[in-house]
Amino acid sequence: MHILLTGGTGLIGRSLCGSFLADGHRVTVLSRRPQQVPALCGAKVRGVETLTELNDDAPDAVINLAGAPIADKRWSSARKGELWASRVTLTEQLVAWLGTLPRKPSVLISGSAVGWYGNTGSTIIDETHPGKAGYTHTLCDAWETAAQRAAAHGIRVCQVRTGLVLAPDGGFLQKMLLPFRMGLGGPIGSGRQYMPWVHLHDEVGIIRHLLTHEQCRGPFNSTAPNPVTNREFARELGRALHRPALLPLPSAALKLGLGEMAELLLGGQNAVPRKALESGYTFRFTELEPALNDVLDSKH
Repeated sequence: MHILLTGGTGLIGRSLCGSFLADGHRVTVLSRRPQQVPALCGAKVRGVETLTELNDDAPDAVINLAGAPIADKRWSSARKGELWASRVTLTEQLVAWLGTLPRKPSVLISGSAVGWYGNTGSTIIDETHPGKAGYTHTLCDAWETAAQRAAAHGIRVCQVRTGLVLAPDGGFLQKMLLPFRMGLGGPIGSGRQYMPWVHLHDEVGIIRHLLTHEQCRGPFNSTAPNPVTNREFARELGRALHRPALLPLPSAALKLGLGEMAELLLGGQNAVPRKALESGYTFRFTELEPALNDVLDSKH
């Protein structure tokens, strides 16, 4: 199978590339720096800078994960423009290109995030729940809508609403390790907000599952079956690192430092992967403690 990835040089994309290569698939990554793709994704992975380079070599499947990191900079007007362009505009361009191909891919698996739901408190959220107004919902909804238009070309479409990915190298956990290792970690704000986490192994596994199960369509939560509150997460991370995790980070300080982006840390979703489980996906990591231990052990 020939698989096209956007966002292939990112945390999830690199793992997918390795997984697909191990299975003997042919992988192409769309990148602004295509010459760097083989070094980042695997020597056999082809990098292209434009979609038109593939007009005579159409993919059998497309996985669309491109998007500027949402938590790296304050959400200024300029940054919001970058977040929109790298997700929504790129997906619109991708779907328009797919429509021109004489032979269409069978499936488009497109990125999204649990931020689609907004801040939903302790209510258990599955894929049937409506989104709540807010910036992350607006962004993710436009992203998903752009991808869904590929269905008009006869392409099966899945949207992956990813939670917080636990990985040995990169991701949100990397930013938390230093203060926690120094004994300065603790809950954020009230600590009652839910953190829908997923191990990188299962993030890759769910995408692979969607790729091969033709009955799967629409949005899927890529989150472990047992989300935890921020307070519980802090306690488990402190325990895994053998450090105290008692120092809270006040909400007011976050809002002052991050502005609107503070909602990423002060809000949350008690999201569960109902559709993934019903379609037959089996999680390797369902509980936080073994997932954290696996990730931290992999770093040694």
